[in-house]
Amino acid sequence: MSIALAKSLHSTMVACLLQIVLVFAMTLPMLILYATSTLGPLMSLDLHFEPTLLGYLIMSSFGLAAVLSLWAGVIVDYIGSRTGLWVLFYATATAFTLIAAAETFVSLIIAAAICGIAQALANPVTNLLIAQQIQPDKKAKVVGLKQAGVQLAALFAGLVLPAIAFQYGWRTAFGCIVPAALLFGIAAFFIVPKQSAQTSKRLTFSYPNSLLRWLMGIQFCVGLALSAFVTFLPTFATQQGMPLLWADMLIAVFGIMGMLSRILLTPMGAKLKDESVLLFALIAIAACAMAITMQTDAENHWRLWIGAVGMGLSAVGTNAIAMSMLVRDPAFGPVATASSLVSFAFFGGFALGPPLYAALSQYSGSLLLGWSTLISVLCAACVMTVILASARRHKRQVPT
Repeated sequence: MSIALAKSLHSTMVACLLQIVLVFAMTLPMLILYATSTLGPLMSLDLHFEPTLLGYLIMSSFGLAAVLSLWAGVIVDYIGSRTGLWVLFYATATAFTLIAAAETFVSLIIAAAICGIAQALANPVTNLLIAQQIQPDKKAKVVGLKQAGVQLAALFAGLVLPAIAFQYGWRTAFGCIVPAALLFGIAAFFIVPKQSAQTSKRLTFSYPNSLLRWLMGIQFCVGLALSAFVTFLPTFATQQGMPLLWADMLIAVFGIMGMLSRILLTPMGAKLKDESVLLFALIAIAACAMAITMQTDAENHWRLWIGAVGMGLSAVGTNAIAMSMLVRDPAFGPVATASSLVSFAFFGGFALGPPLYAALSQYSGSLLLGWSTLISVLCAACVMTVILASARRHKRQVPT
């Protein structure tokens, strides 16, 4: 009896540790986005570049992540989830080390791009581990939990990193991420089961089916709007007279709301007959939140808080729901490959969003054109969710 109890406790402990690793596999690579957002004004002041160039840092990171995501799922199947996690964590450590030591904007671009390697691997590795190691009735819950790791990055970047930066400098703030990434890289070899080492002995590539293509389109639009919003929210807030410390708090609030969204809404979506309905509602709410944000002026900072809360509760949750759909529904294709292709679309949107917003704002001489374009992109995503829902109903009705 005592042996059985010991085995049960050991199994429970390993499962908990595995979930912690999954969370931080999502958290650490995404810190590049939120740390750039909150510490960007300090970086631009120290290295003497325009704040609008921050969008190109995000583009270099997520642009490479998008390209690599085309093959990330295939690579993860080939090298195995354990090795994939090791590469993820050590690429993150390398990127943040180089950022902390950067002396020019070009060196920041190169360092941010290295983080794109980790971002490309994050969803395929974690989703494959969930498919392999988590019981079917708990998959949606664990997907929501690990996707909440992305918003944990926003919370950490909004609350902790500015405090470190104001006291010790932005380089130290970036550098403090490195030991954590190294530690989790070591932990991956002890926590991830050996049987998860490899699932394919060949490097093969499969093209997305029609359902997956619509989901990719939705995630591209959401990624575009979300990245531009997060990257320039603190900058936009300071332009409206909000102190930088409070502007960074907007990202922390965004992160908290995003964590709640992903943890609570993902299991809720799993109970629906078709999660596409929930995707539509969340994207529509995100468009409304962004419309409120764009009306902010020096006398109405409350609109910024509404925007941060609204985007965190809505748009952020859509990526977790999309990943849950891939894990639960084989109609989208093999888990690792489908995850990498959706990540390709999402990261492609993330890479394009900030420079597009900056270019539109500079062209028009006003921020309104940038905000209006992002809202239009979210409306297009709503249309695609309706088409996806229709396609899934048709596929279920057609006999196989």
